[in-house]
Amino acid sequence: MTQTHTSHYERNDGRAIELTYAEPENVVRGGLVVLHEVGGITDGVRLLISSLAAEGWLVAAPHIEDTPTPDSVLAATDIALAWLVERGVQADLLGVVGFDLGGTAALLVAANRKLGAAVSVGGHSVAEKPGLVEIARELVSPWLGLYGDAGDELSAAEVEKLREAAAESRVATNVVRYPGANHRFDADPQAAIEAWQRTLSWFDAHLR
Repeated sequence: MTQTHTSHYERNDGRAIELTYAEPENVVRGGLVVLHEVGGITDGVRLLISSLAAEGWLVAAPHIEDTPTPDSVLAATDIALAWLVERGVQADLLGVVGFDLGGTAALLVAANRKLGAAVSVGGHSVAEKPGLVEIARELVSPWLGLYGDAGDELSAAEVEKLREAAAESRVATNVVRYPGANHRFDADPQAAIEAWQRTLSWFDAHLR
């Protein structure tokens, strides 16, 4: 498994953040920012980072505070994107992926930053405005949303509203619902495998 590393990264303008990253062993296909779930950089997040690096992506996960604001999510993502660009990744080969709370964050990024591709795996509804549906209408990056409808996930009706809103944007979108799956897909291994393959295929299709 590709090894992960954590380091302090500081820009010339003084912006700084902790990053956990992994590099592919061979040719770099592009760069991905991973937005982590609640709880920070867990073993599961490190496994995700390693797995994406094994697929040929240079991967960086910014350490985001426990109760992030939209501004702090975008700021952390911008710094991670700058780190990837400094390491030679072209702008059209940059993407973002988030899981659980990070899935909501990835949708936010996809509506505010023009990237090659974005993927949200799970996420929660947002009570305050703008909500997920309002955000999805403003997408400027190709976006794939993968959602279960069990537990504290979005309901089936909410997923459908999200699908309709995303379709109103002017970029490629796809929303897939896995009935009975939770945000970790740990109760449905087959759904987890399919969601992983859809994620890889989305990046393959749009980051080239």
